[in-house]
Amino acid sequence: MKKGLDLMHKVWEKQLIDKRSPINLPNFDLKEVFSPVFASGPNYYYLVDFSDFSITTMSQGFEEAHRFSPDFIEKIDDVLELIHPDDVEFVSKAEDKAFRLIREKIGVEKIKSYKFSYNLRFKVGNGGYEMFNHQSLVLSTDENHNFINAINIHTNINHLVCENSKTLSVLGIQGEPSFINLPVDDRTDLPTLFDKNLFSKREKEIIELIAEGHDSTGIAEKLFISRETVKSHRKNILKKSECKNFNAFLLKGHVEGWI
Repeated sequence: MKKGLDLMHKVWEKQLIDKRSPINLPNFDLKEVFSPVFASGPNYYYLVDFSDFSITTMSQGFEEAHRFSPDFIEKIDDVLELIHPDDVEFVSKAEDKAFRLIREKIGVEKIKSYKFSYNLRFKVGNGGYEMFNHQSLVLSTDENHNFINAINIHTNINHLVCENSKTLSVLGIQGEPSFINLPVDDRTDLPTLFDKNLFSKREKEIIELIAEGHDSTGIAEKLFISRETVKSHRKNILKKSECKNFNAFLLKGHVEGWI
């Protein structure tokens, strides 16, 4: 796995502007980052300090997701060692393309307004590997816009999908546009802009409640609207997303990382 560690570190080192300046981790609202949608499977998060590649926080949930203890994990390299050897090159290309998109299309000053998402296989307790969704968000940067602190969120989605689409999504938050299902091998393609206004405000509220497991009756009660209105919104959501049912919709959203 040494080759994999080198690949990842080269990707991160390539992003450096001058050199990193250590800074304190700012306060942030974890609820905004670690949203209820990640309840689609066993999940956990950890904070990475890229000034020394240490992991400063590991949440509960790791053992449920991987079926072994995280006690040995102290640095990001310990997490990289868990990646399936055949997925290492894809992961390094996905990270490289995400940062290239930030540098060349979006602007490094906006890096904290974007979340990277892709799928990969991680080692689990029986010695095998299962599919996980990886999402990362930069929490702090120095005066050169070098990323210093980041949060990584891993969700075991093996019960949803076993085959990796090997695409990357760069998801805008705070009103920024998103780029969905980018192939990582093609360095010349222009990313497709995902229409952030595809769903109305009400539809987004309903999508969130569906992801939390509420049925139409429960959604109607929570939003103080009729059940028929909810059903109408649900039909529009499926039509816009080109999905036949909400199982397909939720699967598509989780796999592509845009829900």
